[in-house]
Amino acid sequence: MNLAIICPGKNPEPWIEALKSYQEDLDIQVYPEITEPEKVEAVLVWQHPKGILSDFPNLKLVSSMGAGVDHILTDPSIPAHLPIVRIVDDRLTWSMTNYVVMGVLNYHRQITRYQKDQKRKVWDMSNPEIPVKVGVMGVGALGYDVLEKLDFMGFEVAGLGFTAKENFKFPYYTKEQLNEFLQEVNVVVCLLPLTKDTENILDMDFFKSCPKGTYLINVARGKHLVEEDLIKAIDEGYISGALLDVYRKEPLPKNHMFWDQEKITITPHIASVTNPKAAVPQILENFSRVKNNHELLNTVNREKGY
Repeated sequence: MNLAIICPGKNPEPWIEALKSYQEDLDIQVYPEITEPEKVEAVLVWQHPKGILSDFPNLKLVSSMGAGVDHILTDPSIPAHLPIVRIVDDRLTWSMTNYVVMGVLNYHRQITRYQKDQKRKVWDMSNPEIPVKVGVMGVGALGYDVLEKLDFMGFEVAGLGFTAKENFKFPYYTKEQLNEFLQEVNVVVCLLPLTKDTENILDMDFFKSCPKGTYLINVARGKHLVEEDLIKAIDEGYISGALLDVYRKEPLPKNHMFWDQEKITITPHIASVTNPKAAVPQILENFSRVKNNHELLNTVNREKGY
């Protein structure tokens, strides 16, 4: 099968090396140097130029280079019949859970506070732990693992999703119960997929529904957060602080307001990064399946957005 890799701004070499290590004879073309688009039957994409997939008349499969697919679904030119798949990888889940647990523990044990105290040579043993109950918004593979690990560590947890669930292991709320959910937690972790229903969900109305002093961790997508509203919510005491790994524009511009916010910790979209060597086997498996007209792995439901 002839494959095209389209990932502007991202180094394709680790992906080419991983793909070739499993299938040496794989014919790979890399954007923007795609000379034979008519041969391309599958594309591996990340933040592709909108409309470019129309250049491939024999395209049979679109595969994301990660777990997220909003960068694909925002392209209206992709035909409805064309299957879209994403990466589901235990290593991705492991990394994401570790990041969120790190953020929860940092807030719970106030490591940032003690780092500041060290610089000021302050010895303050008061209130060494902040009691926390963690609410995870988005309880798919990633969110559920976060709930399990935090529960195992002894934290109270709750989950929120956009579909009803039966026999869920943890306290669970639907989107219609968002306000009830927020009143039960004081650390909110956003792991929602980005859809028309979830874009801008982290806005001032959301923050005002939280108990005063709630802490925010956003590891989903930058467009979930209305950035100006977060600053206002922190200033007005609705939110005590935030750990952010995703932003509306990446890399974060040098003049962005978040850089100088003392109560916001920023990381450069590294919470969970796809490992090409781990992802390639399922990518190649899906290429084989689409060629043989078999059911695909990790197919995206376009209506749901994930």
